[in-house]
Amino acid sequence: MVIVDGSSAPGRPFTVCRDGDPVPPALARAVVAVGNFDGVHRGHQHLIAVAEAQARENGGPAAVMTFEPHPQAFFRPDVPHFRLTPDPVKLAVLGRLGLDGVFVRRFDAALAAMSAADFVQGLMAGELGVAGVVAGHDFHFGRGREGTPQVLQELCAGAGLSCTIVSVVEEQGAPVSSSAIRTALAQGNIAGANELLGYRWFVAGEVRHGEKRGRTLGFPTANIALDPACGLRHGIYAVRAALGAGDVRDGVASFGRRPTFDDGAPLLETYLFDFAGDLYGRTVEVEFVSFIRPEERFESADALVARMNEDAREARQLLAVAQGRGPRSLIA
Repeated sequence: MVIVDGSSAPGRPFTVCRDGDPVPPALARAVVAVGNFDGVHRGHQHLIAVAEAQARENGGPAAVMTFEPHPQAFFRPDVPHFRLTPDPVKLAVLGRLGLDGVFVRRFDAALAAMSAADFVQGLMAGELGVAGVVAGHDFHFGRGREGTPQVLQELCAGAGLSCTIVSVVEEQGAPVSSSAIRTALAQGNIAGANELLGYRWFVAGEVRHGEKRGRTLGFPTANIALDPACGLRHGIYAVRAALGAGDVRDGVASFGRRPTFDDGAPLLETYLFDFAGDLYGRTVEVEFVSFIRPEERFESADALVARMNEDAREARQLLAVAQGRGPRSLIA
């Protein structure tokens, strides 16, 4: 069990309860929104808001139940899956939305084989002792996906739990979905992805040593290796980076294979404006605000530097315009 201070509610702890942890008092008799929550997008946030409202009525905590690894990774381990919010980022987003905590269940063969009845009566009512469940209209669970929303309502009623099934959230007539957000990011449509998310999409990772070419070109970068399955379009982006609590910097980032030099493995390289310091080994959150241009190959380093200067100017302008507008920021 991990208790983290620094949720979106000042001074309010956010508790992470994983398999094998005893249920902490802070999450006793919680109303729980259940699902994979990849992206924690506006549809997921609607479920969470319903759980929070019911928890307030009951005078108890509000939490999420989610699963790691993503079930698709368990059932299709050889197929790359673009995770919008890997576990650390998902927990960061959930904590900053003001929840009391999260139950993270390991998705393995035992959970996949669990019957719908055992999932509700044994796990949720018995082991976790929840007071109520909130789920989406398309939530399926249990062995062979035998648990439908109707089955969930019936099993919850039998176990003495409240159960609310929430309808789909739409944007311009289409459902808000993780798939739609992945498609937008693959196209470099940051504005569209952020609108569906309800916040600015961000990644997190440890700053690693690279070839240090950026330093010789006058653009030292903080380099982060994202998951190989990351489907973000290769290109140049206006970004903001959180270096620590209260320390957020504007910058410009390149995500791609560096075709001018080595055409290597994809890497996120972030140049922070007006910053001098050593970030190696530190975990940095990088938030994407705008797409500037696709990645391209230049005939010389000088041509690349000239374009990088243009990119930096454009990024500054885009970030200035975006200040205080559009989807909210959730980075520290």
